Amino acid sequence: MKIPISGVLFLFFFIFSFVPFSDAAFNVTYTNRSLIIDGEPKLIFSASIHYPRSVPAMWPGLVQAAKEGGINTIESYVFWNGHERSPGKYYFEGRFDLLKFIRIVQEAGMYMILRIGPFVAAEYNYGGVPVWLHFVPGTTFRDYDSPWMVENEYSWYIQFSHEGKKYMKWAAKMAVSTNTGVPWIMCQEWDAPDPIIDSINDFYGDWFAPHNPTMPKIWTENWPGWYTSFGDGTIQRPAEDVAFSVARFFSSGGSVNNYYMYHGGTNFGRTSGLFTTTSYDYDAPIDEYGIPRNPKYGHLKEVHEAIKLCEHALLHYSKRTNTSLTPEEVHYRIIEYTDSSGACLAAFLANVDDKNDKTFVYRNKSYHVPSWSVSILPECKTVIFNTAKVKTETSVFDMVPEKLQPSEPSSDKDSKLNWEVYNEMVGIWGQPNFVQNCLHDHLNVTKDASDYLWYTTRIHVSEDEEFFKTGKPPTLEIESTGGAQWIFINDKLIEGEPTGDNRSYPITLKPGMNHIAILSMTVGLQSAGVHYEFNGAGPTSVKIKGFNWGTMDLSRSYWSYKIGLEGEDLGIYNPDCSENVNWISTTEPPINQSLTWYKVVVNEPLGDEPIGMDMLHMGKGHAWLNGEAIGRYWNKSSDNCVEGCDYRGHFDQKKCVTNCGKPTQRWYHVPRSWFKPTGNVLVIFEEIGGDPTKITFSRRKVSGSCGVAGEHPHHVNGTEIAQKLHLKCPKNTHISNVKFASYGTPKGTCGSLRLGDCHAANSISVVEKVCLKKNKCSIDLQQQQHFDMDLCPGATKRLAAEVTCS
Repeated sequence: MKIPISGVLFLFFFIFSFVPFSDAAFNVTYTNRSLIIDGEPKLIFSASIHYPRSVPAMWPGLVQAAKEGGINTIESYVFWNGHERSPGKYYFEGRFDLLKFIRIVQEAGMYMILRIGPFVAAEYNYGGVPVWLHFVPGTTFRDYDSPWMVENEYSWYIQFSHEGKKYMKWAAKMAVSTNTGVPWIMCQEWDAPDPIIDSINDFYGDWFAPHNPTMPKIWTENWPGWYTSFGDGTIQRPAEDVAFSVARFFSSGGSVNNYYMYHGGTNFGRTSGLFTTTSYDYDAPIDEYGIPRNPKYGHLKEVHEAIKLCEHALLHYSKRTNTSLTPEEVHYRIIEYTDSSGACLAAFLANVDDKNDKTFVYRNKSYHVPSWSVSILPECKTVIFNTAKVKTETSVFDMVPEKLQPSEPSSDKDSKLNWEVYNEMVGIWGQPNFVQNCLHDHLNVTKDASDYLWYTTRIHVSEDEEFFKTGKPPTLEIESTGGAQWIFINDKLIEGEPTGDNRSYPITLKPGMNHIAILSMTVGLQSAGVHYEFNGAGPTSVKIKGFNWGTMDLSRSYWSYKIGLEGEDLGIYNPDCSENVNWISTTEPPINQSLTWYKVVVNEPLGDEPIGMDMLHMGKGHAWLNGEAIGRYWNKSSDNCVEGCDYRGHFDQKKCVTNCGKPTQRWYHVPRSWFKPTGNVLVIFEEIGGDPTKITFSRRKVSGSCGVAGEHPHHVNGTEIAQKLHLKCPKNTHISNVKFASYGTPKGTCGSLRLGDCHAANSISVVEKVCLKKNKCSIDLQQQQHFDMDLCPGATKRLAAEVTCS
């Protein structure tokens, strides 16, 4: 994902599923209505699933889940910095086995879209470009510059380039000259040279039209959620609004809808962009762990099915009309598709009013259309789907904790884990890389070989300083261009949040020589922006205020530099290199201690559910399992949340933000395929201090189902309440317990339901009778005779229930 006003150059690359990959050959062209694949017009329902953001063991399940959700195409970027980690040395293994990923898509009978970039943005480290490219002499990223001359996402950037237009035309000409036989796209490049197709990235795509009326309407990025940065809340886009956007797009002539993301996945290791969390969940229809997220997944599946029933009309119509009910009622529109004889093929009733429901009179029949919704009528007679009416149950997710279990057999049920601890040195370990009387840019020194760079210097302090007498401490003021820093004075960590902003810290000095060490950190590199490759990191100014004679400017002092950590350099996170240092064995590892490595050997968690490692009681650092990099963790709390979320009205990144006051990310995905039954080596590097004994593996599972139904269709907190209550458990499980049920005026939402002022005492027993021991069940409040219909006269009653699955 990227800046909302950006452009993308990418290749459509289609692969047929039922022939060997090497034999696949399609003639892909287009008209103003759609892509034409081997002579057949197609509507494309595409799902972004980035192969490096999951693992090969997950790929078949992800692709199959997308297919079952009504998707016919899988889309992914190609990540240059993952494939060419150093110049001329290529890597296509493990999570970067692109060919294997493509074959899985092919075998599923689906098309594949490759967005070859090679600049991708995508909240990926350095925008997916290898950092070494920045150090090729004369290279300027994203410009008419011979060492670069490749592109993706350009239109927003073009205004900052002197030769941007020239470069854009060169990129288009270069792409077409490859004669791939498939169309090329530039997102939001309004004046893209023919035959390049321009397209749109946005929360809504109905308003967009390509620059050339002979070209199809393509939505390269429909955002069903948003990514998360450390310190931010969780952004959730309601299923009703996503479905509304999809129905509006196809009803207005759209032909390709690509969800960015359909499965967001995980930024393993050091692949995340600047301050982006390891989780790239994106509130996507398939969650980070590979589990369909209902109701969003199911609701979008239903809108796909409804639109596919209209596919012939959308692709073969003779006339499309788009009219308001009256000239004054511009929020209420009827979009109708007819054939050459005038016969109606399909219709869409769109209510774009974000507050008021509307009754449409269409072909002498009345239709109630809730606010901010679209009703779909194949053959123009019966509404088979309305985007505001969610029939799919809400899945209740649970992270089931499981203590780390030692691999060594023991008869003592309460036996403690045998931890090993290694203390990283504060400051320079070994010999410094160099010493110089200035502050060098972090990235120019490390070239991203490590997150970490030590800056150390020494100062002499007179015993006559006034702050020794008054007790008022001097302050260290640090300015930085990016990243974050931990400050150590005489080997002691100064408390406070690390940040790339300018900061002041009260510090404790002593008479005589004082050692100052700054551990500069990059928490991912910037992934987009104007000349982002020149954005630096690390301290640019270091001063101490409070001396008798004024301010001491250390910016020109002699600084010693050391790249990385000693344990990192020795590879002690890798089981094959673990013994390169002398670990201290203990059953009582130190807690709240900075710069500490922890190692423990554990069993695989029980069951087969996906695993998240709970790091609630740790501070900040990195984690590995069996040498595989889980990623950066940081127990940084979120803020700026919003109470409630009405799906009605335009969505943006600030509209539906939750999780305030809690860690931005608590659980860190550890793929099941990384585990062995026993002997798993877990290594943690903790920067600031935490309690490793409280780390747990948590099994992510759908533990229950929840739903709400009303006697009559109506809104509750902006959501259209249907008349049927639907509950469903995952495959091979059943409803084992009714956790909550209330017919009357229950309050809250799924996951936090509670009784209201009106409640039928037999609510739980009714739901138990209908649902217990079943995989799924439904209760129709219009037909049921279970409850006292005279209960609470005048109240708008509904039934809310949450059940447990086992």
